[in-house]
Amino acid sequence: MRHLIIGSGPAGVVAAETLRKADPAAEITLLCGEAGPPYSRMAIPYLLKGDIAEQGTHLRKEVDHYDRLRIRLVTGRATAVDTQARTVSLGQGAPLPFDRLLIATGSRPSLERVPGIDLPGVRSCWTLDDAKAILDQARPGTRIVQMGAGFVGCIIMEGLLSRGVDLTILVRSGYMVRRMMNATASGLLRSWCEAKGVKILTHTQPTGIASEGGSLQVTLKDGRILPADIYLSAVGVDPNLDFLQGSGIEVAQGIVVDANLQSSVPGVYAAGDVAEATDCLTGKRQLNAIQPNAVEQGRIAALNMAGRPARFKGSFVFNVLTTLGLVSSSFGEWQGVAGGESCEVLDERRYRYLNLQFDGDRLIGANTVGFTDHVGALRGLIEGRVRLGAWKHRLVEDPTLIMQAYLAAAHSVA
Repeated sequence: MRHLIIGSGPAGVVAAETLRKADPAAEITLLCGEAGPPYSRMAIPYLLKGDIAEQGTHLRKEVDHYDRLRIRLVTGRATAVDTQARTVSLGQGAPLPFDRLLIATGSRPSLERVPGIDLPGVRSCWTLDDAKAILDQARPGTRIVQMGAGFVGCIIMEGLLSRGVDLTILVRSGYMVRRMMNATASGLLRSWCEAKGVKILTHTQPTGIASEGGSLQVTLKDGRILPADIYLSAVGVDPNLDFLQGSGIEVAQGIVVDANLQSSVPGVYAAGDVAEATDCLTGKRQLNAIQPNAVEQGRIAALNMAGRPARFKGSFVFNVLTTLGLVSSSFGEWQGVAGGESCEVLDERRYRYLNLQFDGDRLIGANTVGFTDHVGALRGLIEGRVRLGAWKHRLVEDPTLIMQAYLAAAHSVA
């Protein structure tokens, strides 16, 4: 059996390792879109900060790991998938054949449509090469204008500030990380970042970028011009799907998969950022671009590829974000639902906030800032769809009792 995996991020690597255990005699090829050993994008902020060396970003630290497991690494980018001939084209050289295919190509940075976005000095911070280029240039006093304050934009701040740069963040909307937290939580995050020396400009974005005298000039929509040595575009990511045109694989927002993570084409599977799977709470199909989800999908897809039936129980939307030392999180339907109830507690001075969302006597979503002890309990109650009974009313009165509610619920189930 020839197994081909496109993508060498966490989903692809775990899938390859799972396949080797489940199918010892199989041929396993891992197509890597970048040169060098497979690495974790989530380690890049630690590289920027200087906490780890480049080797610390590698998903597996042993040099002979893939050789030992007889996993063949091929460097190249897929340009087309022929599901009839069962081959993947790389643009040059012979196509790669497969009997079973896993598409785990992850995401790519979204592109801003701004004049000057292709100038030298304009960068993203998504790949290891991006990070190394920033490290080569960022030093005390380097002026960085960053467009975007989403998840990626926030986690790289600490690495940038640790190098002494002059950092300005542009936020198109009214608040930071708007896809994972409400306005109150975002306001706390903004205050925290500004107290650490970050300049944050909301309700603005560039209308153009120009090069002048060896530096960049970033023109904002209100007419202001910001000088910059680096313009860092961090406006979000999109799934890597362009190479699937004409393949016959059904694509909506992502690759539509069933409970076995198989696509509309038999023998072709998807995992990670590109897989549009069912949400375990809402039952709706959606993309869920978080690493724990990618790892689990990679494992389950691999089992099915090896002929060992396994079902994906559905993705669970949650994010835990550390921004300049402040931990925030979101779980499930943190925006709430029609007819649902909510409660919250806020301590602006200590940068602590907890918001809970209910549907009947079930906790369905939460936002937190500074409440690090509650992460496991929140996930357990929300993902487990636990009925709280009388504890629902106690939580409405005092949201900080979440751990007690979790322990009581676990005891009642036991």
